[in-house]
Amino acid sequence: MSNMPTQRTLSVYLYVPNIIGYIRILLNFVAFSQCFSNKKKFSILYFISFVCDGLDGWFARKFNQVSTFGTLLDMATDRVSTVCLVVIVSQFYRPCLIFLPFLALDIVSHSWQMCSTFLSGKASHKDVKDKTNWLLKAYYGNRIFMAYCCVASEVLYIILFHLAENQIENVIDVLVNVVKQGSLLSCPVALSLLGWAIKQAVNFIQMKTAADVCVLYDNRRQRP
Repeated sequence: MSNMPTQRTLSVYLYVPNIIGYIRILLNFVAFSQCFSNKKKFSILYFISFVCDGLDGWFARKFNQVSTFGTLLDMATDRVSTVCLVVIVSQFYRPCLIFLPFLALDIVSHSWQMCSTFLSGKASHKDVKDKTNWLLKAYYGNRIFMAYCCVASEVLYIILFHLAENQIENVIDVLVNVVKQGSLLSCPVALSLLGWAIKQAVNFIQMKTAADVCVLYDNRRQRP
């Protein structure tokens, strides 16, 4: 009987989606160790890790291996990898650290959403069926739309990282010039910028709705 909890815990650690999560961590570690010496290698490894972010969810549903640990591992890996990428990109553009407020919004939004999920007794932070905001419902209700916004955000940061030549460039000027030039990057930049903007809007809405849930929970606790 004493061995049963250990075996059960070990099996969760060895779930296929969680193993993919460990691989993502390794890929990101190698990628960021090469980010300044080999931008191409960094981008390839980082993007492979990002693709794996979609695969782990598919395998979790395929093999019925959805777990709380896997959800936390996935979210932690997402946040840490994005933090590292945004911090690096922000060093090359002015205004200085321009993307950090959006990074803070992303972190706060998702952490509050996780908290409100547990307070509401829901199984997933993506369960927003009871929400009234149409954009939030569209984001979590349509995997293709959500994937577009997530991929667009990461692609935008990677493109900016490749376009960076010095530390005095204005990020708005760089993006506008790329679009105006009509180069091969014009379309990807425009599409990624749109997806990035939508994701920021979703993050703000998610933060507000999560805060409302927490406040409602507090109000209910204070009732006699």
